[in-house]
Amino acid sequence: MKIKSQKDFYSGVMFALVGIAFAWGATAYNVGGAARMGPGYFPLVLGVILAAMGALVMFKALVVETEDGDKVGKWAWRPLCYIIGANLIFGVLLGGLPSIGLPSMGMIAAIYALTFISSKAGDTFKWKPTLVLASILAVGSYFTFIVALKLQIQVWPTFIAG
Repeated sequence: MKIKSQKDFYSGVMFALVGIAFAWGATAYNVGGAARMGPGYFPLVLGVILAAMGALVMFKALVVETEDGDKVGKWAWRPLCYIIGANLIFGVLLGGLPSIGLPSMGMIAAIYALTFISSKAGDTFKWKPTLVLASILAVGSYFTFIVALKLQIQVWPTFIAG
């Protein structure tokens, strides 16, 4: 059988593998039943649905003809590194790194850093729209997590908030 769309086929493989991993991981928890759901029920069902969607996408990639085989292009290393790096820095700023003595910088600083670093992944970078987006995300996150949900997340850096 010939792959007629490489992009769809490998996307389907990725969906199927992630779905299988979630479904398998959910079996470590009490699954329960439809009437009395346990903590593993939702991830199990979601994993099975994701795996089924992946299988469907893979099947479509093998059956439906596409122009030029819809080849998979080169890896976009720059955006990949910026996005992964932004998430890593977000985690470090939010929680700090006690092993090296770096204190927590809080949610607001972490959101600004995440927004600015990840926006460098695109082809164009503009300060003003990025600043507006970071501000909206920071204010929205503050009201959502701190005010509405009353979560105990450090909002400001340790040296400011104490």
